[in-house]
Amino acid sequence: MRAAVLHPVGRVLLEERPRPEPGPREVLVQVSSVGTCGSDVHYYEHGRIGDFVVTSPLVLGHEPSGTVVATGPGAGRHHPGQRVSLEPGVPDFTCPECRAGRYNLCPRMRFFGTPPIDGAFCEYVVVHEEFAYPVPDSVSDDAAALIEPLSVGVWACRKARVGPGTRVLVTGAGPIGLLCLQSALAFGATDVLVTDVNPARLAMARGLGASETLDVRESGLRDAGFEPDVLLECSGHPAAIGEAVRAVGRAGRVVLIGMGGDEIPLPLSHVQTRELEVTGTFRYANTWPQAIALAASGRVELDALVTGHYGLAEVEKALTAGARDPELVKAVVRPQE
Repeated sequence: MRAAVLHPVGRVLLEERPRPEPGPREVLVQVSSVGTCGSDVHYYEHGRIGDFVVTSPLVLGHEPSGTVVATGPGAGRHHPGQRVSLEPGVPDFTCPECRAGRYNLCPRMRFFGTPPIDGAFCEYVVVHEEFAYPVPDSVSDDAAALIEPLSVGVWACRKARVGPGTRVLVTGAGPIGLLCLQSALAFGATDVLVTDVNPARLAMARGLGASETLDVRESGLRDAGFEPDVLLECSGHPAAIGEAVRAVGRAGRVVLIGMGGDEIPLPLSHVQTRELEVTGTFRYANTWPQAIALAASGRVELDALVTGHYGLAEVEKALTAGARDPELVKAVVRPQE
């Protein structure tokens, strides 16, 4: 099969590799679509994210959809021809975190496109059958791939306990911010304010249901007069985080989603006197069925986020598209092209 391989740093080569064979309880999936993510771009540009360092050639890509073409010994949940969305992280199933239901925190997680585990910018992948989820025909291949970033939004809204009547502030209108916006609305939020510095992305946020948007280059949150119950912080920008936390009302919840610097200034007095809950998120757990249902029902629009398609030989172009086009939201690689 063909695979787009990162040779650290800043170089992707198209290579021929053996097609993988499914092991016990695994399925072989022909990859249809793979979304590009900021973490893919970061590995391409810098060769590392925190403690995860690219030390040998690596296939990136962790937002895949595809079609089951073969099953391994003992695998019985799927049949060849079944279209699926893939959850890209398979835990060990046995550690204390897995046994407590927090498998996203498994210390031995094998996650696509995270060193040293190869990802899905290739023609075929294998995955444990429990992490391949059937999708209905109403969900496109691209949308099935974007169930992965939608799961980030679903998980964040669960962590924030978003429900009917919740007022939500989303900082950052990139793909994750736009999916947090849609997830919050699906969870029952009545007012969602989205902030960014990119007019095109703010316009998309309004089209996807934001009650208000704010270009923070022109005015600050203090001037908006919006006191949210929940902050879904997707920008990762230290200055934006501090200002946003100060806007949150009493007993509010702050969920830190965006990946920025290793440390941020936190307005501790505001957190203490308003008894804010501040938490991080790391990927997701048990979100795929709900995310697929939201996409299939039309409550969340995924295809509208796709602003560019690339073949497998164009992965490097897909990873650098955002630097060339300020209106790009989500680039999708189609490995069979």
